[in-house]
Amino acid sequence: MADASSAKILKRILKQMKGYTLLLAVTIFLALVTVAGTIAVPVFFGQVIDLLDLTKFASVDFGKIFEKFIIIGVIILITCVAQWLMGIINNRITFNIVKDIREEAFAKLQRLPLKYIDAHSYGDIVGRNIADVDQFADGLLMGFTQLFTGVLTIFGTLILMFVLNWIIALIVFVLTPLSLFVGKYIASRTYSMFKTTSEIRGEQTGFIDEMVGNLKVVQAFGREDENMEAFDEINERLTKASLKSIFFSSLPNPTTRFVNSIVYAAVALAGALILIIPSWGTILPVAFSVGTLTSMLAYANQYTKPFNEISGVVTELQNAIACAGRIYEIIDEIPQTPDSPTAETLENVSGDVEFENVYFSYTADKKLIEKLNIKAKAGQRIAIVGPTGCGKTTLINLLMRFYDPTDGKISVDGKDVMNVTRKSLRKNYGMVLQDTWLKSGTVRENIAMGKPDATEEEIIAAAKAAHSHKFIMQLSDGYDTVLAEDGGNLSQGQKQLLCITRIMLCLPPMLILDEATSSIDTRTEQRIQRAFAKLMRGRTSFIVAHRLSTIKEADLILVMNKGNIIEQGTHEELLKQNGFYARLYNSQFAA
Repeated sequence: MADASSAKILKRILKQMKGYTLLLAVTIFLALVTVAGTIAVPVFFGQVIDLLDLTKFASVDFGKIFEKFIIIGVIILITCVAQWLMGIINNRITFNIVKDIREEAFAKLQRLPLKYIDAHSYGDIVGRNIADVDQFADGLLMGFTQLFTGVLTIFGTLILMFVLNWIIALIVFVLTPLSLFVGKYIASRTYSMFKTTSEIRGEQTGFIDEMVGNLKVVQAFGREDENMEAFDEINERLTKASLKSIFFSSLPNPTTRFVNSIVYAAVALAGALILIIPSWGTILPVAFSVGTLTSMLAYANQYTKPFNEISGVVTELQNAIACAGRIYEIIDEIPQTPDSPTAETLENVSGDVEFENVYFSYTADKKLIEKLNIKAKAGQRIAIVGPTGCGKTTLINLLMRFYDPTDGKISVDGKDVMNVTRKSLRKNYGMVLQDTWLKSGTVRENIAMGKPDATEEEIIAAAKAAHSHKFIMQLSDGYDTVLAEDGGNLSQGQKQLLCITRIMLCLPPMLILDEATSSIDTRTEQRIQRAFAKLMRGRTSFIVAHRLSTIKEADLILVMNKGNIIEQGTHEELLKQNGFYARLYNSQFAA
């Protein structure tokens, strides 16, 4: 292989095959049968030619010739069946391995910390799980299909050639290293080229995903031309990298064909000289005939052809290994810290939440939250306000354990959240974010996401409470209406109403509302706020809001700035202080 890295990846791929040892054994056996049949046929054709002595046509034994053709037909039939079965098994092995890798990669994505997802483009991650896996499958399938039979054909043919005529076999054997040298020279250069091509392809997928997902913003700011330039630059790099890798990967075929032609010509010349010069034939242990020469020429083709195929397989394997390396990078990523073996399941939560001297930053060199202390009693409504970038969303991430504090302690009902399972913690929170997310499926499936066993009556009751029932019934199929990806056929306000309906259905003991009504008209918002007031009664609620008019009824308002709580109190208390909150509130109503 090209380097230690590709050799390591190949070793890992081979390790992945261990679960399919029986199928591998069967495919190797079928490869042996295929090769045995392939190299046996030229021997019988040579014997047929020797039986066809046209100078003595009357004495030609047509019965024996017919027998030889029957044997040849049976061998070809067995070889074809073996090849067919081998293809089916190779497909099964390849796509099962690909399925295992895809599952492993997707399972790892579910366990990766959010900081990994935040640091990589979604398009690149998707590209690794789809395009790179497909490229890997193509290379692996070609390896299974041609590599086994190619190697066995080379050795089997060479042995038979030595049995039939060691002089000609020696000539072939001496010329063989030319093909090996060409294959090795090209393979050593293609791995890095295919790796670069895969990386640029991932970058392009990420760019397209980003632009298509935000096309309205692009068009609103008239960035089409700039985006086209950026795309052209990536596309140009991908084109150059692809052409370079394809050029090198295409070299083995013509170069090995040239070497094969030299080998074929050498066999024909040597065989003809042995037949023409009688003294040459005396040094051979067996008689050399026209039929034997025909067999040797067929073997020369059979012997050199696998070198051509294997050199192509090697370049495809280089591409497959480069793609596999990118997939394994995801699989090898350090997952989020697993739940402690002694972690408890959080049950019967009343909703007391406390932050004690919490420190957190996304990067070590940039401080964000320092010595944060919060006490939220069960059933309290805690509003979090402050300028953009002050740490409001970070606080939500810490509450849900999307990120863990670098120091300090967060507890729910007196239990350190580090000592409870993430699943049980998150199950006790209901979260509605400013950025909505709906999956492809029916309206009913989207509402019941947090409670799959909910009855029709419960779903409708939740929709009525969230004021979404009316617009749902106006859809083509009501609750059975199939939504496009991310609810693309709904307005932003309707999507947010459905997200709120989910929480209305689950009724968890704690709520997180992060600008939950930002995309809803004022009239609907008033109804939603009344519904929220009913929902929040008796539940600990954390409300992130920029419109301060929506949090005047909060039991406690935390005013954040630069990761710290600089003021706290009720709406009236904070206005009386005439501090940061008062200025922030008055600025919204200055008109």
